[in-house]
Amino acid sequence: MDNTFKFKEARGPGLPKAFQKTHNPICTQYFASSKEKHMSIKKKPDSRVSLEDLISASSRVGAVIESVRSTMLAPDARKRPPTFTTNQVATICGLEKAQMDYRIKKGDLPLGQMETGHRRKFSLEEARTWAQAERSKYMRPEGAEAITIAVANFKGGVTKTTTAVTLAQGLSLRGHKVLVIDTDPQGSMTTLFGLLPDVDVDDERTILNLCYGAALDIDYAITPTYWSGIDIVPANLALYSAEFALPSRQKAESSFEFWNVLNNGIDAARINYDVIILDTSPSLSYLTINALLASDGLIMPLPPSTLDFTSSGQFWNLFNDLTANLVTNRGKTKSFDFVDVLLARVDANDASSSVVREWITAAYAGMVLPVEIPKTSLTASASAEFGTVYDTEPASINARTYRRAFDAYERVVELVEEQIMTAWKRQLGEKHGA
Repeated sequence: MDNTFKFKEARGPGLPKAFQKTHNPICTQYFASSKEKHMSIKKKPDSRVSLEDLISASSRVGAVIESVRSTMLAPDARKRPPTFTTNQVATICGLEKAQMDYRIKKGDLPLGQMETGHRRKFSLEEARTWAQAERSKYMRPEGAEAITIAVANFKGGVTKTTTAVTLAQGLSLRGHKVLVIDTDPQGSMTTLFGLLPDVDVDDERTILNLCYGAALDIDYAITPTYWSGIDIVPANLALYSAEFALPSRQKAESSFEFWNVLNNGIDAARINYDVIILDTSPSLSYLTINALLASDGLIMPLPPSTLDFTSSGQFWNLFNDLTANLVTNRGKTKSFDFVDVLLARVDANDASSSVVREWITAAYAGMVLPVEIPKTSLTASASAEFGTVYDTEPASINARTYRRAFDAYERVVELVEEQIMTAWKRQLGEKHGA
């Protein structure tokens, strides 16, 4: 997809774009001055590092990231949504070229902007308008509520956040209105939407007020993003305090249910959005428990490695123990409309991964999605540039590599949308007593 996500200078080969000194003055300065400095320093065996040293290092990390962002996201350090060709809009809408041409001549939908060479370009908002009109049968039916999906895994580094953000973007492109909620204090999802947790996000804009009882619903924290059709409840490090606030409230209030705070808090949002996507931390924290129990669907990205496979089993054992104590033993039940295991970071050249894939299929059976996310340079470079495959300009990377990753995520979005539609039908059936 064509994209206005541009860089100030040309880049050289080798490093990801975000870190190449040929276009990034911050990196240029680092390589020019810091390299010699670091090469000359000998770390002493008896060196001591104080807390003040660590705080200073943390401040420098934040300053470098802010400077890198300002350089990459010219001119105002904010991300720009992609633009789309006529063919891309047709593909999104499932239209043949003749059908697309007819609708353009009819003139009842946005016509985009004509560029040199008689090429027509559509904004993201215009593309979504087309999708909503041409894909009406896929839209949320009247009387149905948003389907809430948690993306979770016990381990980090499994593409959990990338999967959550990419899913949100893909569903939005198909015409759905999406709310994403970052429940991870590290704020990786927040960062991918162009907001730096320590710079751009106040504590009051996170779910923290919900956890402390200062608010009863999440509306106060909902923030627009650069991507039309997606709003976010961002996160920052202050969310760690929720791990103390929730058990404290549970101890002080006999009727309080710490595991239902988020579930109750998004009730109003369920009416205003089609899909709510929750990104979780790589641990079974109080916030992760809230996200899982608030969800209708669950997606677990799982690389085909022995350690990741083993960890997934531990995750489910802990989750089952917790739900037994919090739900089952209280005479209640918890079920999901769907649980998907997504094979991620799959290296086709790794012979051992094929064995682990067989283990995963044997263990999770029908929960394994019939698609694999390949391990490519695209996903790494896109992340370094505060983006995903939907943010990436195809011309900036090997076409074959781009197509492999893009097509895989597109298939995931398609499969999840099908499950969302089934969940809506189930909702309406339950309301009407069917």
